[in-house]
Amino acid sequence: MGSRWRSNKPVVVLVAVVAISITATLLAVGYIHGQATPANTAQLSNADAKGSTSETALDLTASQVSSIKIGTVGTYMFPVEKDAVGSIDFDGDLSVPVFPDYQGTIIEALGQLGAEVQKEETLYTIRSPDLIQAESTLIAAAATYELTNKELTRAKDLKGTNGVSEREFEQAISDQQTAEGALKAARDAVRVFGKTDADIDQMIASRKIDPALVVRSPITGRITARNAQPGFLVQPGNDPAPYVVSDVSKKWMLADAIESDVPFFHLGQEVQVTVMAYPGRVFKGTVSKIYATVDASTHRVTIRSDVIDPRDELRPGMLANFVIQVQKPIESTAIPANGVVREGDGTMTAWVTSDRRHFVQRIVSTGLRRDGQVQILAGLQRGELAVTDGAVFLSNMLEAPPTD
Repeated sequence: MGSRWRSNKPVVVLVAVVAISITATLLAVGYIHGQATPANTAQLSNADAKGSTSETALDLTASQVSSIKIGTVGTYMFPVEKDAVGSIDFDGDLSVPVFPDYQGTIIEALGQLGAEVQKEETLYTIRSPDLIQAESTLIAAAATYELTNKELTRAKDLKGTNGVSEREFEQAISDQQTAEGALKAARDAVRVFGKTDADIDQMIASRKIDPALVVRSPITGRITARNAQPGFLVQPGNDPAPYVVSDVSKKWMLADAIESDVPFFHLGQEVQVTVMAYPGRVFKGTVSKIYATVDASTHRVTIRSDVIDPRDELRPGMLANFVIQVQKPIESTAIPANGVVREGDGTMTAWVTSDRRHFVQRIVSTGLRRDGQVQILAGLQRGELAVTDGAVFLSNMLEAPPTD
């Protein structure tokens, strides 16, 4: 027995070695002929990628291929644009604070916030000490002129009868002329306050002053601010202005552009402005001013654009985006955005195929984006077949754990 056991032992070892060898060969053949699952294929390809190649490959089943879209890499005309975020404001050149020319207290505020007003329409009236003084001087000058006229008439009547001397007669003429000049000056002084000749004649006839200084709108527009209340003391140039009247058919869009983009902006460039309040709407405008200084904390420059708003839909303070085409569109290689994947390490990848079954992952360099298209600067060639929708599905397969 002992000798028979020793003589069979080499045979058993030999059989075991052969079995292990056959199993390893079958597994290798299975991989070579594509019998592995996609996850196992990915593991092998990734291992190869660390060695001799930088490409990762997947073989998909028919059902997996049906869940993605494949198309030919083509071209797209990409506009070269710059954008920035800002806000809407009234056109400062067409927005006028309406101060009185003289200090006073408001008697009556006639204009209402949001109301449309015409040029020279009365907004409010004030009681002005300067106007009261000017009108008082006017009434006194009118009385003096009337008195000197009477004296001159009397002197003329008495001159022929030797009732007055030549000196007295000449004095009467001088007094009348002086009074006449003072009256003209007083009328001009009152006229400066906006009083008409009819108003002045009425004050002289009634011997009563009109303390109301009328303040009118300097432009046709809309009342966009109102700080006027009866009894409110107002002074020229002293904020807040009692009223602000604006031409609302045009607005300003003030955008903060990064300083590196400043060389691309020029006066007169066409601007497309969008706001959240009107999705899909585009308001047209032009660049009207590029501010001279850069904000030291944000390193941005304010770009001002005149935006046409004939229906007064834009409101000051609205958040807005502007886009400026800074040069002619360029034609470039492109694929749909769903064909590009940003990987965990930040690289951009796409998937290409030659037989719609075997897919290879490539690292690509991307550029502009527009209308769902991505500019491909490197990594793909025009005419190649690539995944145009579902690329992320393939990338996720690489991360799936291997199946047993």
